Amino acid sequence: MRTYVAVLVCAAEAAPTADGRRPLYRESFVLLTAGTEDEARSKARSHGEGMETSYRNEKGELITWTFRQLVDVAEVPDERVGDGTELYTRHFRNFAAYTAFEPLLSGEDL
Repeated sequence: MRTYVAVLVCAAEAAPTADGRRPLYRESFVLLTAGTEDEARSKARSHGEGMETSYRNEKGELITWTFRQLVDVAEVPDERVGDGTELYTRHFRNFAAYTAFEPLLSGEDL
């Protein structure tokens, strides 16, 4: 068995409201064990679908989380997962765009 990391995207949306809020997206990095990459992809999709849920928030609004996309599945390069293990790497060229979509960098209050 090998260890893989899957990158999943889910979205949270409130039932239609007058304020027109945009969805909140969540990117999750999930560790999986599988014999092959195809098996890991299948497990990742199942995991993403299992993340779907609905509930009422403190304002009584219906919030629905839906699985949107399996972005990637990659084998974890280190055989031992522990302190300092690199799980996943991606590259990008536009730091301003990254900052704009990442709430923790843009100062947006979730």
